[in-house]
Amino acid sequence: MFEKIAYAATPAGQPEMNPLASFFPFILIIIIFYIFLIRPQQKRQKDVQTMVDNLKKGDRVITAGGIIGTVTSIQKDYVVIKTSDHEGSKMEVLKSAISGLRQQGE
Repeated sequence: MFEKIAYAATPAGQPEMNPLASFFPFILIIIIFYIFLIRPQQKRQKDVQTMVDNLKKGDRVITAGGIIGTVTSIQKDYVVIKTSDHEGSKMEVLKSAISGLRQQGE
């Protein structure tokens, strides 16, 4: 019976572990996630939002669905794109669905 009590007690020569030291690996993982995952994604989102805000008539855009077209009209929350050379091939696309600009040489 006395053996259990003796094993449960901490030895007098060993200092107790700092509670902050046990959280250090967890804090380090959060910092690594922020640097390598969250921060680049926020930067990419900001760049796309800036690109969408600066759209102008005649820009060639790519939608999230893979549709390529030329901007013919810009409204508050959507743009009208022309998808081919035919006159009736216009589409209304939400600004949030535009994923990038297409360069002339592509």
